[in-house]
Amino acid sequence: MASHRYEPVLAHLATRGPACGTTTVVAVDGPSGAGKTSFVAGLADLTGADVLHLEDLYPGWHGLATTPDVVARVLASVAVGDTGTAHRWDWAAGVPGPLLHVPPARLLLLDGVGSGASVVRPFLSLLIWLEAPADVRKERALSRDGETFAPFWDVWAEQEARHFAAEGTRGRADLVVRT
Repeated sequence: MASHRYEPVLAHLATRGPACGTTTVVAVDGPSGAGKTSFVAGLADLTGADVLHLEDLYPGWHGLATTPDVVARVLASVAVGDTGTAHRWDWAAGVPGPLLHVPPARLLLLDGVGSGASVVRPFLSLLIWLEAPADVRKERALSRDGETFAPFWDVWAEQEARHFAAEGTRGRADLVVRT
């Protein structure tokens, strides 16, 4: 892992206090295939942060619009020192699954589309936007999730486009990273 890749993030974090109770929350947002999960994994390894993957919370392929509210409810609990909970999504069965528990932590990374939504921003200390060319993103996403994602690429991409247009997430990011 190239730790220099994270120097701008660490520099920003050094100037930011927690905005979610005692937890510093960093959102890593951007369209599918931009490299969010890999970026978050490297940052978590470097910092020892806890990670909340939004893919655990999206209620299926058509559920992006409702996910930021779920994340905000989880973080509202964390902000007052409680453990936030939400149902994981059981992708195989297409129904809500067991509860996911998110306790307060020193540093929490949010990984996923919608993590920088306006309803979540009051809890964020830092918002990072990741981007890559559309053809690169599609190739990455389909090589990662292949047969599962391929039939839903256009459906998900349309939701992302609507979401990002309404939220203006890229323009509100503290850092923009091309991957």
